[in-house]
Amino acid sequence: MSDKQSTLQLVDQEYQNLRKAIEGLDNDQLSRVWFGDWSVKDIVAHVCGWEREMTVALQRIANGERPTPEGVDWSQTDEWNASFSLAMAQISPQTVLAAWQQTHANYVKAANAVPGDRYGAKDDGTPNAVNRLLEGSGHGHYREHAPQILEWRQREGL
Repeated sequence: MSDKQSTLQLVDQEYQNLRKAIEGLDNDQLSRVWFGDWSVKDIVAHVCGWEREMTVALQRIANGERPTPEGVDWSQTDEWNASFSLAMAQISPQTVLAAWQQTHANYVKAANAVPGDRYGAKDDGTPNAVNRLLEGSGHGHYREHAPQILEWRQREGL
C-alpha cells in the first residue's frame, strides 16, 4: 500500500470516528457550550473551516505550487479558529453538519488529486507538506476532537 493510500485511509478512519462521536446528538446538545466557549457545533465549524482552507492548499500542492497562497498566514490559529466558529454561529447545527460533510468531500477530492510522489517523507525523514497538512487539518485534528466529545458525552450521560 502506498503512503498516499494509507494516509487517505487514516483520514477516512479518523473522520468516521469523529462523525460517530457526534452521531445521535440533537440540536440542543450540538449547541450546548461545554468546551470553553464552544459547543460541538462550534468544534465542527472549526474543523470544517480548516478543511475548507486546506482544500485550497491541497489544490495548490497538486498544481505544483506552494501550499499557502500569497498574502495568507495560517500561523495565527487562534484567530482562524475564532473566525471559523463565528462564521457559522447563526447557522443551525444540522446545516453546519451538512456543510462539513460537503466540505469534507471536497477536501478528500483535493487530497486524492495530489500525486502519490508528493506523499511520504523527505530524505531526512520529515513528512512532506501534504502529510503534515493532512495530519494537522485531517486525521490528527479529528483524533484530537473525537475523544473530547466522547468524554463530554459520557460526563453528561449523552
